[in-house]
Amino acid sequence: MRSWLAVAAMVVLVAAPAQAQMGGAGGRHHQGAEKGSEPKKPQVDEKAYKAALDRIPEPKQKYDPWGVARPSQPDKAKPK
Repeated sequence: MRSWLAVAAMVVLVAAPAQAQMGGAGGRHHQGAEKGSEPKKPQVDEKAYKAALDRIPEPKQKYDPWGVARPSQPDKAKPK
């Protein structure tokens, strides 16, 4: 009897995190009430979008993500 109780406790302990990941509310979500009132998505104005893209300045130099890790020009061989 004690071993069955231990097995049942282990099953509950293993199933609890899975229940929490699946929502945990047991399917008592009230989604039906909100179906008619969907949130309004903002309209994207094509002219405003293009104007915002034009305001982004062009970089003067090409970005080098490895610039600080290595020198930009290789060192010449040092004479011995």
